[in-house]
Amino acid sequence: MIVIPAIDLKDGECVRLRQGEMEDATVFSDDPLATAEHWLSQGAKRLHLVDLNGAFAGNPVNSEAVKIIARQFPGFPIQIGGGIRDLKTIERYLDAGVTWAIIGTAAVKNPQLVKDACREFEGHIIVGLDAKDGLVATEGWAEVSDVKATELAKEFQDSGVSAIVYTDIARDGMMQGVNVEATMELARAVQIPIIASGGVSSIEDIQQLLEAGDDNTEIFGAITGRAIYEDKLDLRAAQELCDNWKK
Repeated sequence: MIVIPAIDLKDGECVRLRQGEMEDATVFSDDPLATAEHWLSQGAKRLHLVDLNGAFAGNPVNSEAVKIIARQFPGFPIQIGGGIRDLKTIERYLDAGVTWAIIGTAAVKNPQLVKDACREFEGHIIVGLDAKDGLVATEGWAEVSDVKATELAKEFQDSGVSAIVYTDIARDGMMQGVNVEATMELARAVQIPIIASGGVSSIEDIQQLLEAGDDNTEIFGAITGRAIYEDKLDLRAAQELCDNWKK
């Protein structure tokens, strides 16, 4: 399993939200590039970038900051989500050096876009499923649909999706621990690699995700944000735990 630091961008700054509320943002840095450099120095194997303004606007807002990071670290694995609603946006990000584009809201409202994107940009598409009580939320979590996360995930089983980022909204930014049960349920429902997100707040959470895996199903990655910014989780120690993990 890999531990993936999150860099959430709002108005050009690195922030963390609580339960996706834009009004409840904590600013951790006004320099996204320096933040990315820091996490790389701590042993990060991948970066998770989110354009928060873009998620609400429906189109990229902080794309320049994303491109600066991608250009600074050519070839380093970077995934970006927020405001990605068409093929042209995906193309621009990939051309800038980003490795994966995350389709979130559009995956719910226009599943065909995911299939088209996977065909057009093979190996570079991730689906972001944000859920509350097992139901998918969209528009920067402002709307909760009647679609079950597991059912939507199955729709993309044979589309060529590289991974699914599964976020439990109720836990995100709340430092309450990851929803291991729901994450494993999704992992068992599909053959797509699952990246856990929301509530990863301590080394114990990382260990729980590792312990939940078995010979048939395991969690591919875990995204962490507030915990590493508030020094509640040591990124290097967490990744070392994963690298040395044996059941």
